[in-house]
Amino acid sequence: MGSWVEQTVPEFRNLDLRRLGVDEAYLNVTSHFPASLWLYSLSDECHRCPYSRIQEIRRSHVLRTSTKFPTSWRFYDRDVGPYALQAAQEARIVCDVRPEMGEFGVYDVLIDNAGKCDVTTALEPVNIYLPFVLFIIIIIAFVATVRATNIARSWYKRRRELQNNPDGVQEEEKPPEVPKKRLRSLDTFRGLCIVLMVFVNSGAGGYKALEHATWNGLHFADVIFPWFLWIMGVCIPMSVKSQLVRSVPKKDILLNVLRRSVTLFAIGVSLNTIWGAQLENLRIFGVLQRFGVAYLVVGGLHVIFRKVGNISPQNALSRAVFDIRVLLPEWCVMLVLITVHLALAFGLSVPGCGRGYLGPGGMHEMTHYNHCIGGATGYIDRKILTLDHIYQHPTAKQVYGSEAFDPEGFFGCLLSIFQVFLGVQCGAILLVHSDWRARVKRWSVWGAVLAFVGGALCEFRKEDGLIPINKNMWSLSFVLVTSGMAFVLLAIMYIIVDVRGVWRGAPLVYAGMNAIVIYIGHQVFHRMLPWHWSIGPMNTHFVRLLESGWNTMLWVGIAYYLYKRNLFYSI
Repeated sequence: MGSWVEQTVPEFRNLDLRRLGVDEAYLNVTSHFPASLWLYSLSDECHRCPYSRIQEIRRSHVLRTSTKFPTSWRFYDRDVGPYALQAAQEARIVCDVRPEMGEFGVYDVLIDNAGKCDVTTALEPVNIYLPFVLFIIIIIAFVATVRATNIARSWYKRRRELQNNPDGVQEEEKPPEVPKKRLRSLDTFRGLCIVLMVFVNSGAGGYKALEHATWNGLHFADVIFPWFLWIMGVCIPMSVKSQLVRSVPKKDILLNVLRRSVTLFAIGVSLNTIWGAQLENLRIFGVLQRFGVAYLVVGGLHVIFRKVGNISPQNALSRAVFDIRVLLPEWCVMLVLITVHLALAFGLSVPGCGRGYLGPGGMHEMTHYNHCIGGATGYIDRKILTLDHIYQHPTAKQVYGSEAFDPEGFFGCLLSIFQVFLGVQCGAILLVHSDWRARVKRWSVWGAVLAFVGGALCEFRKEDGLIPINKNMWSLSFVLVTSGMAFVLLAIMYIIVDVRGVWRGAPLVYAGMNAIVIYIGHQVFHRMLPWHWSIGPMNTHFVRLLESGWNTMLWVGIAYYLYKRNLFYSI
């Protein structure tokens, strides 16, 4: 077994494999062509992009190259500029190659004097998924050990009680306290989101499938934030009803909504200054800021339109739509927001970009929309927030060479509000329907319908659909698909945790009941011991998984400690 599972040998043909990073390999180009060649590359992830210049090749050269996405390589007989566009039509393509490269592999490209290319694998790559399997085995073993320890402890406790009381005489017991009724599955769902968020923010082992999508598409990390927003929406009807039942004036409830929203926004801005508070380029929006804006609008609307003492009708048909009817004024507002968003996204004429562009700019569409990242979404954010106060390193920057774009910017808040409101619809179902079968049925139907409509909007494909699934722009299809997934996932958890009691939600439920503490804590202490550490170059998936897993496990442990001490914090 090599260093940290993945590296097989430290050196190969005088090439130091330890210098390679995660998802990197060596490409050794040897040319016998009578003239110099120019090497260009094109990643499969870069949709409708030109080949990009790498460097001149005279005789031989060794390149460190990324294996994250499949890549095509092209050799021209002269320099055709940074991108192979118009000038490339007059140049000669000597040859094209497309080696199947993997991490820590070594590949030879031999070009003969006639321009024929031959690709061979000098050193086989490693299997990057074996470390993930080993990581899962470690987690399962750890959970099994904890479970066995708890069972043994309970058995030992019962045995001691029997030894101390052999006659079985029971002491007078105090009447049990009636616990506050709480949807444990919702806390479990929230806990799942915060645990996954910590894991992803810790690097998730460097696996591309666990990271955010480059632009369009839906990756593992993309569903966490919208689920969090949706869950916040589920809690709003229950919270408002509880306060109205206690005869709290609506004015006071609205003030509390405002206070909480401002607090979330302020904490979010503060977290943006962890690396220093430079006011001239302070990022204004972020994750908690979007929470604050969405909560202010959705929570405020629900308080205003909520009627005290709504009674469900006895008629079956009226009862079937009652959970929608009670939210009808709010639905009208949401439809207006969606209409405004779509009208601006597709109808606003952006200078130099035209109307309806939804791409990442940069090299996309053969660099035709170089300064148009996000189309109207990016343009509106730049006008309102200015370029210096938005996120400078979007996911599309590395692949497309895109400019600054804020995935949690101002304009995207419109559909984030709708996402939270879809959670409110779920919470209304919870209040209107007391039978668990009715709840699960309606949640499942909502989930299926939303997911199908979202899929239809993107035409069930990643690129070139009417409205692609896109987290960066928080597109309508993205909202519908992720909300549909949330409806179904909550229905499943509700059956397992609350109805059947097969699983109590541990340890996720502990994190879910102190989610804000974990989120703020992991942001503030992320680079500090004992949460974060590094050893050596950290250039394998396995060692990165260990670090990400340790960080996540530590925060779960903190959540369990707070739970056992009955310490619960909210804003």
